[in-house]
Amino acid sequence: MCIEPDDKDWTWVIERQCGDCGFDASVIDVSTVPQLLRDVADRFADLLGGGQNLGQRPRPGTWSALEYGCHVRDCTQVFDDRLRLMLTRNDPLFPNWDQDATAEQGRYDEQIPSDVAVELRSAATDLAGRFATVTGRQWERTGRRSNGSFFTTDTLARYFIHDPVHHWWDVTGERA
Repeated sequence: MCIEPDDKDWTWVIERQCGDCGFDASVIDVSTVPQLLRDVADRFADLLGGGQNLGQRPRPGTWSALEYGCHVRDCTQVFDDRLRLMLTRNDPLFPNWDQDATAEQGRYDEQIPSDVAVELRSAATDLAGRFATVTGRQWERTGRRSNGSFFTTDTLARYFIHDPVHHWWDVTGERA
């Protein structure tokens, strides 16, 4: 696949606007995350369901629309698991997830776009539904990554939603 691994710490997107995609997770109302997720998942699914050359990379070292769609699907599933842990356990430590290894092992570049579209919509529906159930003090529940990053349910929602929005920008150039 020959993509340089992304080892940046993106947690800063919780606090300020992303200079690339323009999305500012720090100012959104977290109750809008479910709809934002459904909207961007629908756009990705529509693109994957009807486009051509979806597996073609725009330049070396940059994922194709298909690969980004696979990543957004898998990231959505991972964050659904993380949210579930936060809502059912006290201060869970999240299992590690290597997105680059997942892309290679999952052969993102060989997946069927229409299948990815269905799976992405399903994953987004599940996570959006779970976020929609969060109320009151549940937004303050905590969880951690092994690198020490600490999240509340609120900041997890903000951190997560930047990912699909940013990757839509990666694919289309459309800013938030």
